[in-house]
Amino acid sequence: MAEKSIVFFDIDGTLLTEEKKLPASTREAIFTLKEQGHEVAIATGRAPFMFEDIRNELEINTFVSYNGQFVVLNGEVIYTNPLNISSLEKLTEEALQKKHPIVFMDHEDMKANVPEHSYIRESIDTLKIEQFPTHDPDYYKDRDLYQTLLFCPEGEERYYESKYQDFDFIRWHPVSVDLLPKGGSKAKGIEKIVEKLGIPKEKQYAFGDGLNDIEMLRSISNSVAMGNGKEEVKVAAKYVTKSVEDDGILHGLRMLELL
Repeated sequence: MAEKSIVFFDIDGTLLTEEKKLPASTREAIFTLKEQGHEVAIATGRAPFMFEDIRNELEINTFVSYNGQFVVLNGEVIYTNPLNISSLEKLTEEALQKKHPIVFMDHEDMKANVPEHSYIRESIDTLKIEQFPTHDPDYYKDRDLYQTLLFCPEGEERYYESKYQDFDFIRWHPVSVDLLPKGGSKAKGIEKIVEKLGIPKEKQYAFGDGLNDIEMLRSISNSVAMGNGKEEVKVAAKYVTKSVEDDGILHGLRMLELL
């Protein structure tokens, strides 16, 4: 097992282009990695139901979803880290007063606490997924939630950050913020997988481009930022590859001498 490497890939801006396309070179590179006996996994902020098609296409059964809050190894759930519901209820009440909608998310579905809102449509549409949140303001009750989306203009999340200490807030869109359990991250989720597999640090690799990838890239010994990534992401990584549209995954894997 020690000879085997594991490579974690973010999805948006890493596996997929801005148009949500999977480059042919990326697909070929991932299957070559697997043929060589390496473990290939996904590490994303998306919900499991938001990337089932990618998992099926790439035949990947190990993933870190919800930025580390719902972790699956070879098709089996091995770790979950749900949100504090009492704190979420208070935040939701206050957000409603400020006309900031919320989308509640568990491992199977997502529900909005308002019937409709332009911010929800604007941000979710960029993911180019089939699912869209329907209305259920009580969806947070009697179930575990692993992430919530707070919809507000840039900067307005700072009020919630100062008041709600049970959560971390990570912006992923100009009008939307991921709301996570405090201290939760892709890095924490990855730890659960590599511990189970017994793969040492020097055999761990990760590719990412966004703000929610920073802790992952800092914690993984062989980390790679995409050329299209934000500057603070590139600073966090050990290496920088080309952009996703310019065969960045293939280039990065060759740079790491995994291919």
